[in-house]
Amino acid sequence: MCLTGSSSGWASVSSGVPQGIVLGRLLFLIHINDIDNGIAWKILKFANDTKLYRQVGTAEDITNLRNDLEKLVGWSKEWLMLLNVEKCTVMHIGFGNGRAGYMMDGIQLQEVHEEMDLGVLVQENLKCAQQMCKSCMESQ
Repeated sequence: MCLTGSSSGWASVSSGVPQGIVLGRLLFLIHINDIDNGIAWKILKFANDTKLYRQVGTAEDITNLRNDLEKLVGWSKEWLMLLNVEKCTVMHIGFGNGRAGYMMDGIQLQEVHEEMDLGVLVQENLKCAQQMCKSCMESQ
């Protein structure tokens, strides 16, 4: 590595930190540890998969969730870890909610009715029929 036109010589290193997948995930989690600062509700973080969730029953809840989404976008820009907004989705779970639309960075989020999460198919009605069918098909 060169810094302001100067570089150091080579040296033998007889110890160090294990490299690879374990360290990569740990450092990533340390790096994103503050992603939920200022977020009103809950965030689930697993490796490079982040979920923001909350109960939405009023217009104020919708506004708060939209604000939280924009805070996530702001965090990602500040730390130069841009979100792939095209892969971000919204799932309205349960019945009787207003099914509001949400945006991130000016892009409307796609509404989905089911989503694969850590190998489990989650449906908006929280029934597991599709997961069972999928499991049966794979076992044959």
